[in-house]
Amino acid sequence: MKTKLIIFDFDGTLGDTRRNIVTTMQMTIAELKLPTRSDDECASTIGLPLAGCFKALFPDLRDEEIQCCADTYRRIFDENLKAIIPQPFPKVAETLFALKKKGFTLTIASSRSKASLVELVRDMGISDCFSLLIGANDVENAKPNPEPVLKTIEMLNQLLSKCLIDERQALEQGDILHFKTGQALVVGDMAVDILMGANAGAKTCGVTWGNGSREELQQAGADYLIDNMDELLEMIS
Repeated sequence: MKTKLIIFDFDGTLGDTRRNIVTTMQMTIAELKLPTRSDDECASTIGLPLAGCFKALFPDLRDEEIQCCADTYRRIFDENLKAIIPQPFPKVAETLFALKKKGFTLTIASSRSKASLVELVRDMGISDCFSLLIGANDVENAKPNPEPVLKTIEMLNQLLSKCLIDERQALEQGDILHFKTGQALVVGDMAVDILMGANAGAKTCGVTWGNGSREELQQAGADYLIDNMDELLEMIS
């Protein structure tokens, strides 16, 4: 099927938030007097839900301690945004606007909270490119579960159905106006993004400038790999 929908990851794919995340994680660990973790150890958890990040770093912590880590992280992250302002990766904004102009529907499926995602996308000046944003609190099952992709398609189709004039038009144009998983491309920098897309039946594209390595993306089964954001325009056409 022809690609109509592109579902992007955010951290490490669109937004260069590695410094924010790693710094905040290490400050959280220090404040809670937990054993130190290196930059690479912290970065390796990017893409997981926040509680999952700390569970991966400290598997022996109890659930209430994990929740304390997550709450502390959120507070410190908001404070750090005043000093460490995330930026989009090179060619991200230009490519997103070009894709939208070509008629592709663009969305984001992220493991960060919806409120944080909305704020970062707005501050980067790319909000107008997206038809839908899915955050961690919008789904019950996080990446690599396919739910974020399936939820995206379900919500888009509901929005499209509301735009139809009558039931007859819905029947006549349903195939045109409704999305299917085979028409979706998932773009991300981590293995969990690729696996999420594959598990949903979508095509997948790994980006090599983020937090996952080329080898990890290949091993996850990425259908495509790109080294620069503007390569997506050529690849998808």
